[in-house]
Amino acid sequence: MERYSRNRIYLSKEEQMKTKNFRILLGGAGIGSVIAECALRFGFECITIVDGDKVAMSNLNRQNYVNGDVGKYKAECLGKRLKRINPQAEIHIVKEFINHDNIDKIISEGDIAINALDFTSDIPFLFDKKCSERGLYVLHPYNLGWAGMLTIIKPDGYPISELSNGEHKEFELKVAEYVSRYSTFWNIKKEWLENVIEQYKKEKGQLPPPQLSVASWIIAGHCVNAMFNIATGRSVKCFPQFYMSSLLCD
Repeated sequence: MERYSRNRIYLSKEEQMKTKNFRILLGGAGIGSVIAECALRFGFECITIVDGDKVAMSNLNRQNYVNGDVGKYKAECLGKRLKRINPQAEIHIVKEFINHDNIDKIISEGDIAINALDFTSDIPFLFDKKCSERGLYVLHPYNLGWAGMLTIIKPDGYPISELSNGEHKEFELKVAEYVSRYSTFWNIKKEWLENVIEQYKKEKGQLPPPQLSVASWIIAGHCVNAMFNIATGRSVKCFPQFYMSSLLCD
C-alpha cells in the first residue's frame, strides 16, 4: 500500500495489517488529539474518539486544533482532521463525557485504550478498572512540559490510582512528584522537574498545570510505539515503571 510504503523495514506487511485493524479507544481528545494523528499516520485506522469538551483558546499551545476550532467539539474537530488525512479510516466520534451511565457501552469499542481524561472526578480510575475487566491495556500519557511521560496499566496489574489512594484531585501533580521521587531514588535526579513542581505549588488559585507542545509530540510517539508493540505481541514496561523522554533527561 503506497500510503505506508515508507514504513517498510520497520513494519512487515503482516504487522501493518495488524496495526490497521487494531481498534483504539481514545478517552479524551486533549493530548489525545496529538496521539490520534500520530497513530493514524503510522497505520492505526480504527479509532474511537470520546470527549464532550469543546476547544478553548488555551488548548492551542499544545493540542491538535486550529484557531477556527475554538468553541467547537474536540471530538468532532479531531475526527474531521483525521478523515482529511485518511478518508478510508474508521473514525468513530462520541461527543460525550464518559460517565457512570455510558462507560460500559463506550469501553466495548476497543482493543486498547488511552486514558487522556481530565482528573476532575473518579471517572479516569473507573475507566481503568472497566478496561482491566475487559482485558485491555490502558495507556496513560502525561505532558511534563519539556518531557513526555507514559505509563501503561496492564489488565489485572497495579492501578495508577495507588499514587493517590484513589483521590483524583491534583492527580497530575502527584504523577509529576512520583516521577521526581523515582528519579531521585535511582540517582538520576531531575532538578528541572523539581523546580517546576515547586513553582506550580506556589501559584495561587486552582490553576491547571503548565504544559508545552514539546511533550505532547514526544508522548504521541511513545504511545504509538507502545500500541504497536502490544498489537504485535511485543513486550512493554507497565506501571509502576514508565517511559520518559526529554533532552533534559540525558
